[in-house]
Amino acid sequence: MSLFRNARFEISIAKPSGLPPPNGAEVAFAGRSNAGKSSAINTLANHTRLAFVSKTPGRTQLINFFRLQNGAVLVDLPGYGYAQVPEAVRRQWQHLLENYLTRRPNLIGLVLIMDSRHPLTERDQAMIGWFAPSGRPMHVLLTKSDKLSRNEAAATLTAVRRELAPLGSQVTVQLFSSLKKTGIEEVEQVVGAWLAPAQDPA
Repeated sequence: MSLFRNARFEISIAKPSGLPPPNGAEVAFAGRSNAGKSSAINTLANHTRLAFVSKTPGRTQLINFFRLQNGAVLVDLPGYGYAQVPEAVRRQWQHLLENYLTRRPNLIGLVLIMDSRHPLTERDQAMIGWFAPSGRPMHVLLTKSDKLSRNEAAATLTAVRRELAPLGSQVTVQLFSSLKKTGIEEVEQVVGAWLAPAQDPA
């Protein structure tokens, strides 16, 4: 059974005080509003509407929790960095994201979604800066890789890995395409390895 298949929606929250009690290991998915995060989640879950895909980036303003079959939780964080979102709303999202990423006790890892054509934006770097001090693992998905030639995709993968090399084994990077459904197995292997120790009763 695929790790993300049959995920079911549990709750949406709009502010830190609404977070549910920690119950099961959580893996967060974050990314810029137009980086393809919702499409990636839907592809991994093999579900067309699990995560809402909006034609207007920045519409998803909530933290959404989806329970996986093995008891772990996929946490879909609000997209960030979209220019047309009002500044007050953007600050609220930033507070919500930072609070969750730095204080959630059962958060075991972060899947960071970046458009392979525009990786490591200033907001992406800020997200990495918030999360890296926790020491928890981070996996970068370079989405929309189907829009690059094979050589361009390989060069982007190499460049991003080189940029993040100072973080060592804490960060892994891969190419991903929701359209072509490529890279799914690699994500599952990485996240599955995170979850294994979290679910080991010993």
